[in-house]
Amino acid sequence: MSFPVAVQLYSVRDNMAEDFEGTIKKVKEMGYDGVEFAGLYDNAPEKVKAICEENGLVPISAHVSYDELAADPEKVIGDYATIGVKYIAIPYAVEERRPGAELFDETVEGIRKFAGIAKKYGITMLYHNHDFEFKKVDGVYGLDLLYSTLSADELQTELDTCWVNVGGENPADYVVKYSGRAPVVHLKDFVMSGKDKPAKMYALIGIDDGAQSDEEEGEDFAFRPVGYGVQDMPAILEACKKAGTGWVVVEQDSPSMGKTPLESIKMSIDYIKTINN
Repeated sequence: MSFPVAVQLYSVRDNMAEDFEGTIKKVKEMGYDGVEFAGLYDNAPEKVKAICEENGLVPISAHVSYDELAADPEKVIGDYATIGVKYIAIPYAVEERRPGAELFDETVEGIRKFAGIAKKYGITMLYHNHDFEFKKVDGVYGLDLLYSTLSADELQTELDTCWVNVGGENPADYVVKYSGRAPVVHLKDFVMSGKDKPAKMYALIGIDDGAQSDEEEGEDFAFRPVGYGVQDMPAILEACKKAGTGWVVVEQDSPSMGKTPLESIKMSIDYIKTINN
């Protein structure tokens, strides 16, 4: 069994902003089967759908923030339904919305509302983790608490295998743990020296000050193309098979190794082709 492979377009966000249609075309030429959106760059949903169809790419999913969903869930979910996505993932929760925090109960009710609306459109809600959900609340990982509070009908997983590893768990084992509830899995590779996590790991989602550069990252922590870091990707793909995963998604938050974002995602798909069978 081989998996269809998508790319999270956040990985090439600058290219998307400069040339939305041209970047989508390059993604297809690299050999990707689908795309996961992180914003539409002011393009109408109908146009985005047409661009995907013209290039033979499946618009499988989209990352949409909790706040954007909460502002107008019918319109936001309806727009992505027009594009044809099957999944909408909340990419992360701000600190006050995480398990054990003051707004967690409100967040759970919000996700239930989104899930009800999404179901009308044939869309499934997902949650995409980082490593901060591996902080324990009453002896239970926050991520597990989130998934035990909401039913599988209300929320499925989009496990990010990099952050599962950084959080202290084996990514392959964790994917298997959520068998039947892991339709989309993020393949993300990295290198990290030592056990202490660097202070600036979340600049890209606005939790830290400033953006990381390759020089700032050094080898304390750096994202890598899939197959070029510490992750056991063959084991992760085997776990995806056991878990009933339908799609795997390449994501690289920032480029490294002197490569551009486009070169990085090309290296990832080229590597995946050697093990995806």
